[in-house]
Amino acid sequence: MKGELTEKQRTVIGIFLLTVLGAFIGWVYEMIFYRIDLGYFIKRGHGFGPWLPIYAFGALGLTLIVYKKKLHPAVLFFLSMIGSGIIEYATGWLLFNLMGGVRLWDYNVEIWNWGNIDGFVCARSVLIFGVFGMVYGALVIPRFTAWIKKAKARPLMIFSAVLAVVVFADVIYGYIIKSIMNGGL
Repeated sequence: MKGELTEKQRTVIGIFLLTVLGAFIGWVYEMIFYRIDLGYFIKRGHGFGPWLPIYAFGALGLTLIVYKKKLHPAVLFFLSMIGSGIIEYATGWLLFNLMGGVRLWDYNVEIWNWGNIDGFVCARSVLIFGVFGMVYGALVIPRFTAWIKKAKARPLMIFSAVLAVVVFADVIYGYIIKSIMNGGL
């Protein structure tokens, strides 16, 4: 039928939207955490949008593992905890060691930083990400997937396309153009 989406197209759109949702949830978490830590709000991220790319990668990884599967919440917790710890440490280490000492976060100077490893990862962060991943994988992904299956094709396509353009423009501006303007890249 003309104007309808295939199951594969709905899957791709669903994975994209879940990835952006994870990046947004991460941004909200950090806004709240740093408000508690510092006593005031600070803007997180380099772009203009309310999302953080590292959370997008975590959400994408978890979504690809969980999508259309039912895993026990304890498995989701440990997968999320271990996966986020690896992503966080590897990203922090690579940025610091290959990008001239760049640090986008530093657990050495934050509250509740027990289990801190080189300022790149700490027990508090991976435990919170484990809980977030468990909720995300057990509740958000299945409900969102069910919604994607039922959503009308045209509004879903328009919303997804507009969001993709905005996110892509934000990445280009916030992480490439601003970097070039500040003497990077």
